[in-house]
Amino acid sequence: MSWNRTQMAARVAQDIPEGWFVNLGIGIPTMVADHVPAEREVILHSENGILGMGPAPEKDKVNAWLVNAGKQPVTLRPGGSFFHHADSFGMIRGGHIDLCVLGAFEVAANGDIANWATSENDSAPAVGGAMDLAAGAKRLWVVMDHTTKDGTPKLVERCGYPLTAMGAVQRVYTNLAVVEVVPGRGFVVKEIAPGLSLAEVQAKTAAKLHVDG
Repeated sequence: MSWNRTQMAARVAQDIPEGWFVNLGIGIPTMVADHVPAEREVILHSENGILGMGPAPEKDKVNAWLVNAGKQPVTLRPGGSFFHHADSFGMIRGGHIDLCVLGAFEVAANGDIANWATSENDSAPAVGGAMDLAAGAKRLWVVMDHTTKDGTPKLVERCGYPLTAMGAVQRVYTNLAVVEVVPGRGFVVKEIAPGLSLAEVQAKTAAKLHVDG
């Protein structure tokens, strides 16, 4: 009745056009690298200083020195490169990243995003590079579960958490639906997971869902 996290990551990868420079955030976004077709030239960027990042390595081929910003082992595609952390953020702040894919605690109908770490555990301290990416990347897509574990909606009319960026999100991928954020309209549903109805998705959403046609 819903997409799992692997399917969510694959769904995001399906929509990334040829030739884009893409930064992948911590969590489900990092899984997108495993689903970009090898024949499609999508150049993956990591803010710790990698351009041309590939999918996760096989367990017996892990290079402990080659990790993404989330400290997960990765591979390097042909032509890939390493560079200083400051140069990496120069790419982000200079507007050279076509797309950033982030996770979030909440996304509002006007495109506001809240993805600050809550500091309740040690998984990811503070906000990392998300503020720079949300402001500097040309596009921001979010991939996240549609609700929290206790069923609280994460697509909301207004964010309750402190904002990472205002009006930055263009598209949201959840385990239930693919939703565009359209100025003046809010959330517009583009696709629903197989077996679900619009009414079922709306019941788990704290803002009005719109459809075209």
